[in-house]
Amino acid sequence: MAGEERILSGYKEQTGKKILFGLLFCLMLVLVIVVSVVLGSYSLPISEIWSALFFKGSDVTSNIIWNIRIPRILTAIVAGAGLSVAGAAMQSILKNPLGSPFTLGISSAAGFGAAFSIGILGAGTMHASTANAAIIINNPYLTTFSAFFWSLVATMVILFLAKYKGASPETMILTGVALGSLFTAGTTAIQYFSDDVRIAAIVFWTFGDLGRASLKDLGVMALFIIPAIFYFLVNAWNYNAMKYGDETAKSLGVNVDAIRIAGMLISSFITAVAVSFVGIIGFVGLVVPHIVRKIIGGNEMYLIPFSCVLGALLLLLSDIAARTVIAPVVLPVGILTSFMGAPLFIYLVIKGREYW
Repeated sequence: MAGEERILSGYKEQTGKKILFGLLFCLMLVLVIVVSVVLGSYSLPISEIWSALFFKGSDVTSNIIWNIRIPRILTAIVAGAGLSVAGAAMQSILKNPLGSPFTLGISSAAGFGAAFSIGILGAGTMHASTANAAIIINNPYLTTFSAFFWSLVATMVILFLAKYKGASPETMILTGVALGSLFTAGTTAIQYFSDDVRIAAIVFWTFGDLGRASLKDLGVMALFIIPAIFYFLVNAWNYNAMKYGDETAKSLGVNVDAIRIAGMLISSFITAVAVSFVGIIGFVGLVVPHIVRKIIGGNEMYLIPFSCVLGALLLLLSDIAARTVIAPVVLPVGILTSFMGAPLFIYLVIKGREYW
């Protein structure tokens, strides 16, 4: 009896620590949101920001806050949470510590799909005047569909190797590298045969940039990504069961094949939606789940929601750095996430299965 009490006491203590870390992540996210509203390439006094948020501020300040910074912040939160959850789900489904939309070639496939819609189907145009030029995606829904279709092709290859060929995690990563190279070559070929306007649209789009998403785009992203995140939250227990092997999970009533296929499809859809609106943002889906695992362990009941929060936090911090490091020039946030993620990727390759 005393042993059971000690076990129960230890379990409650560990659970309390995990919840505490989750609350700290949430508090840090709130603080970073405030910092993100204040900081930027254009300096604003705190009094003007306060007035624009809660009262009637000047037209310039209100426009910067409500039409530029707030949409950018919310886009970072939605995209960061979505990509992180997609990475966490892929790692759990495939039992692969290096699994993520980027390393498995799914981001590159979605990128090829978007480039295909711009370069071949004419979804990208340039609006120009003597003062400035703006590159826009005039049919984002066609771009999203094309990105999803090609990401689905990459996903089917990975699932085929995992289920029917019994591929090892290392083989799947190598396949992802090959797929990424293939789709990158396809994107380059489309650029080669496109005119200058479409080339500019493709190149501009491939820069992972949170500033291009409008409030309408943000609404579309949230409409698809938030329900997908809830799907993974609901199935967290199933992913926990699958960690102990397919036979064990089946004995517990889990429909392993359906859960695996649905999870990969939804992860691919999250990636396609995010990529089609904000471009390729690499390594977020790889980095965040590993950080969370290192802090609170691999229990999916905590891993999935905390990955959402930390993913939003990490992408928002990257965006703040992108807007301030060489202000007034705003860097594409995808550059910073790649600089951050590449060293961790190398570390994981060196450590191999030991980290998992």
